[in-house]
Amino acid sequence: MKPILLEDVYCDSGVPQYTFVEPSEYTKTKVALRTKGRGVVVEGPSGIGKTTCIKKILEDTGISATCLSARIIEDLEYMNLLLQDPRDVGVVIIDDFHLLKEEAKRAFSDLLKVLADEMREDIKLILIGINRAGECLIQLAPDLNNRIDTIKFEKNPEYKIAELICKGEDVLNVSIDCKDEIIKKSYGSFHIAQMLCKTICIAQDVIEQQSQKITITVPIEQVIDIKMQELARVFAPTTKTFAAGNRNRRDGRAPYLKLLTWLAECDTGALQMHEIYMKYPHYKVSISQIADKGYISQLISKNEIVAKVLYYEPTSKILAIEDPKFVFYLKNIDWRVFAQDMGFKQEECTTKYDFALSFAGEKRKYAEMLYQRLVENEYSVFYDKNMTADILGKDLDKYFAPIYEAEATYVIAMIDSYYPKKVWTVFESDKYKERFGQDSVIPILFDDFTPSPMDTLYNKGYETIDITKDNVEEQINQIVNHLIQKMNI
Repeated sequence: MKPILLEDVYCDSGVPQYTFVEPSEYTKTKVALRTKGRGVVVEGPSGIGKTTCIKKILEDTGISATCLSARIIEDLEYMNLLLQDPRDVGVVIIDDFHLLKEEAKRAFSDLLKVLADEMREDIKLILIGINRAGECLIQLAPDLNNRIDTIKFEKNPEYKIAELICKGEDVLNVSIDCKDEIIKKSYGSFHIAQMLCKTICIAQDVIEQQSQKITITVPIEQVIDIKMQELARVFAPTTKTFAAGNRNRRDGRAPYLKLLTWLAECDTGALQMHEIYMKYPHYKVSISQIADKGYISQLISKNEIVAKVLYYEPTSKILAIEDPKFVFYLKNIDWRVFAQDMGFKQEECTTKYDFALSFAGEKRKYAEMLYQRLVENEYSVFYDKNMTADILGKDLDKYFAPIYEAEATYVIAMIDSYYPKKVWTVFESDKYKERFGQDSVIPILFDDFTPSPMDTLYNKGYETIDITKDNVEEQINQIVNHLIQKMNI
């Protein structure tokens, strides 16, 4: 009789023959799958065991199903046909449904409503997606919420991971010394647990069932080092590409780098931007800027290596990890060393904005141009017109004062002949005047203003804009280049 092979015990893909463990959501999922007609949305972190669980239920119950994936072109074509004629197709499972285009998601949302209202038994849809993926369906069709079953797979408890490891030990006839450490380093993921157990067995040359029981003594540190070296060949370029962002910046708030570190810290493998804004208020403007203006989507869509491991849903503003191995990689990076190697500054931000603009209304046109150029370079900028909704109903004195006193890394004072005469520019200048000594006020003087020897900014370095010339846009572009250099000092 041939011995059982390691790769059949601790396996990287498919339904494990020897080490399958029922997740906590197994029974609820089983009942939902057996219930005719009513649609099911299964969501949870990558690698948590969603798809494996459903395949096991189908196997155990004998339910026949058509299994499709949003990653496969042929399957997408079948989905289009299904939407055109959704009759007598039985159970249909769509994996990674969050990757479907919004038009297709909306069509499936509508179909789910029809199936529930008509209590159809000739078709049942089961949609599998990343953590919180169901939110995008509900946002597309709010009245869908009570017409489907949503099953949320959570991080697996440690005793479930321990059960998986023990099953493998029994089959292979081994005892793993660092089992407790593997449990912790699995982060609740069955996939990562399988990966680590397979790696530690290979490290001790255990590649099949043992005739006599042996103890595997490879330390967890060695296992992690082995996997990180392997994974770095795949994920290091991906991580660097995303961290650098669209503009390859190493200054300011480094919002893309922060998103990666927050993904590494969370248990769900997904970040909801509105929750990030509340948890990290100093990063709200910079993160909302790259999220709302489509920069995250742009970065992912134009980089194939990034799109393989990260997904961003612009409607619900969720950034999620697609590959469980990438979860492990991010959680074991030394971010201090990574940032140094990339040339990032490591200071935690203590301000909400990189820049705050101060200007008289007569020069709004030029302030707008400067604002747009800074935003295009993905800096967080306080510009009153952009904050109109936030300002409504608030005490303006209390709202503006802290911004110019301390909440912007630099105040850009765009000074013209009207500037000393306006109520609000005088108010703003009074709030930032103490910052001249901190070198955090950057004056930009228009051609109709010349500082006198009595002005605070008389002996300060400043930029100029001459609006009588035809190259104003070029002048502003040059100023922005200088501001970028300033942020890098």
